[in-house]
Amino acid sequence: MFPKLISIGSFFIPTYGTLVALGFLVALWITLRLARRAALPPEPVTNLAIYCALAGLIGAKLFMILFDFREYSANPGSIFTLSTLQAAGVYQGGLLLAVVTAIVYMRRTHLPALTTCDVFSPGLAAGHAIGRIGCFAAGCCWGVETHLPWAVTFRNPDAYNLVGVPLGVPLHPTQLYESLTEALIFLFLCWRIRKPHAAGEIIGLYLVLYSTARFLVEFVRFHEQGLYFGLSLTQWISPAFAAGIWLLVARRGAPKLAAA
Repeated sequence: MFPKLISIGSFFIPTYGTLVALGFLVALWITLRLARRAALPPEPVTNLAIYCALAGLIGAKLFMILFDFREYSANPGSIFTLSTLQAAGVYQGGLLLAVVTAIVYMRRTHLPALTTCDVFSPGLAAGHAIGRIGCFAAGCCWGVETHLPWAVTFRNPDAYNLVGVPLGVPLHPTQLYESLTEALIFLFLCWRIRKPHAAGEIIGLYLVLYSTARFLVEFVRFHEQGLYFGLSLTQWISPAFAAGIWLLVARRGAPKLAAA
């Protein structure tokens, strides 16, 4: 669609990267507001957000390389190309490494883990919603061919050159499906966190809702790696749904916290 926000000769600022950065700033602003209401110290929360963002970027790229290991092992130099740097990566890989980073940091700084995760959840959904608009602008993470009335057709050669999206073919706008879903999850979590809730309930809801939405979107998304027993690798490796259910069940009888 519009993968290059500003282009001067061979140099350009990618729309995707710009929107991801904007999504991070919006997510951080929302998280800090909720953290103050939950009486959490702002400096450790800000540091945690930055560390998790960096870990998320690294994890997403690592899982992307693992998923396309044959291609990268045949051409190792492609790991360090601009197209690999600009690629979205695998969200679950980023989420996994970010979670590990968060656990280590919260233990060292003595932040209450469940309450901290709760205040991060609405911002995470909002930031992801903005980032997926960046995916749509770049053309990555595209859907399978469809002739539904809301199908989108990419025609910008830059999008094909950067991410390989097919041109002139009507496709499911999977990026927009996910962006809209995350926006709705954000609104729901903002409403829910303002009600009395057990610590860990908000992050549990986010994991269940997002995992369910992502699982369904995967059925109409194009997969270069193919399917395994009818499911994509992303669908097989995601433990987030089970973790969310476990949290909701485990915290069902816990004391209710005041609204954030």
